[in-house]
Amino acid sequence: MTFVVTENCIKCKYTDCVEVCPVDCFYEGPNMLVIDPDECIDCALCEPECPAEAIFSEDELPAEQEQYLELNADLAAKWPNITEKKDPPPDAEEWDGVKGKHQYLER
Repeated sequence: MTFVVTENCIKCKYTDCVEVCPVDCFYEGPNMLVIDPDECIDCALCEPECPAEAIFSEDELPAEQEQYLELNADLAAKWPNITEKKDPPPDAEEWDGVKGKHQYLER
């Protein structure tokens, strides 16, 4: 099983989760993070650290977010690994909780 970064991370990209990950399975895109499902050890440390509540266990993934399971795997293979916390975008708080952000995903 794995954890999945979902839509609410788009344009928020808080990296608090990266700092607690013991296996460095987070990958960074222009405006979102993803988790490599092959590297995730299901430790659950990242989920409570996400200020945007954008990380879910695979078995608790909301139905409307299921596409992000495959998206995480696909983008983790393309994006660079991130292992240290960075500052979020300056407008992250404004985007937190906004619905329908998938259209803003930058690959």
